[in-house]
Amino acid sequence: MTWSWQYENSTGEAVGTSEAFDQRAEAETWIGTSFEDLLEDGVEQVRLLEDGAEVYGPMSLRPE
Repeated sequence: MTWSWQYENSTGEAVGTSEAFDQRAEAETWIGTSFEDLLEDGVEQVRLLEDGAEVYGPMSLRPE
């Protein structure tokens, strides 16, 4: 089982994916420390995937 993030731009178009993580907690910790860099690269929202299937999202990377 692997976990990854699908990156999306402001229109919801997929623009890439993260590295694969062995644990969900690792993936969620990583997004918490990487979201600012992703925003700078044009990523506006993400979806968490488990073995390629969506678990949740889209989740905005912008502070509320």
